Amino acid sequence: MTVRIHTVPLGPDNSYIVQGEGTILIDGGAPKNSGRFVAACEKLSLKPETVALIVLTHGHWDHIGSAAEIKEITGAQIAMHRDEKDCLEKSRILTPPGVTLWGKLFVRIMALFLPRIHVPKSTVDVVLDDEERSLADYGIPGSVLATPGHSKGSVSVLLNTGEAFVGDLAMSGFPLRVRPGLPILAENMEEVRKSWKRLLSKGAKRVYPAHGKPFSVDAIINALSPHP
Repeated sequence: MTVRIHTVPLGPDNSYIVQGEGTILIDGGAPKNSGRFVAACEKLSLKPETVALIVLTHGHWDHIGSAAEIKEITGAQIAMHRDEKDCLEKSRILTPPGVTLWGKLFVRIMALFLPRIHVPKSTVDVVLDDEERSLADYGIPGSVLATPGHSKGSVSVLLNTGEAFVGDLAMSGFPLRVRPGLPILAENMEEVRKSWKRLLSKGAKRVYPAHGKPFSVDAIINALSPHP
């Protein structure tokens, strides 16, 4: 089956439209960006209502902010891990701690803007847990896996051909990172490393992060390797 991947910037994040026999959207972007989603669909000659599922990789505001509006436009179901579904259903704002010097400074800068951010509420239709969930019912040759570390309820979408949509389990673009690598923000870096080892063991080959351009898993393998 041929799978087409389309990058859709929705605010500071990349969301991804993935088309196989069916169509899904990965991540819902920052608030007030549903118009960009509609514009991307028009450019692709894609009817928004063909999107059957919206997979939210985790509960941070810049990944779920437009999910409610996009759900209303498409009629799609929303899938999200049970540990963070309250972020969407109750409009909770979570912020991960910094794990590098720049990450810690970045968190302080973002704290100045967080009081202005509001995430519209919506219901999570498909509640994910720690078990791998096939996407075959949505016409996508792949699955959703729990990949905690950046946040407790983080998940990734891994296609059978090795494309891994990881949310913030990796980062590759300014202003977060100059070069591809592990996240500068995370609740538990040891869990980040374990999640990456799981993805690699299941055949991840190319990384599609929410921040920055896609890159080879070689950068992750290098980051996980002990250095003298």
